[in-house]
Amino acid sequence: MTLASNSTIFKTDLGPLNPVWAELILGLVVFGFTFLVLAKGILPKIRRTLDEREDAIDGGTERADDLRSEATQIREQYEAELAEARHEAARIRSKAVEEGSVAIAAARAEGNAEREAILAAGAEKIAAERAAAERELTADVDAWAHALAARIVGEPVGADRA
Repeated sequence: MTLASNSTIFKTDLGPLNPVWAELILGLVVFGFTFLVLAKGILPKIRRTLDEREDAIDGGTERADDLRSEATQIREQYEAELAEARHEAARIRSKAVEEGSVAIAAARAEGNAEREAILAAGAEKIAAERAAAERELTADVDAWAHALAARIVGEPVGADRA
């Protein structure tokens, strides 16, 4: 029995497809050795590297999602604070307008009261000065009338005659 030809083991002649046992066993041993080297040495390192990359990618995606959600939350908080500030500003403006209107109305009332007081005081002063002027003029008018009449007539008239 020769190893170079296995035609005696297999009863059928397969031609060039008849296996040579030595080559078949050598092929299986080399395949097993290569499989062990790859399975125990190289493939775990490749798997670990791929897992690390996948973790880095997934972790990066998760961190980006976390940052995105945090940014959205901060933005919503900012918008809420901004809306509250705008509402507060509108309330302060409204209050200032009301206070301004009240102050303007008070200033107008005070100004009108002062004007009326000044006008009343002026009217009283004018009335008092008019009365004093009338008294003075009344007394002087009689004296002027008598003096004028005496000039026209040429002799003293009235109370000056004595």
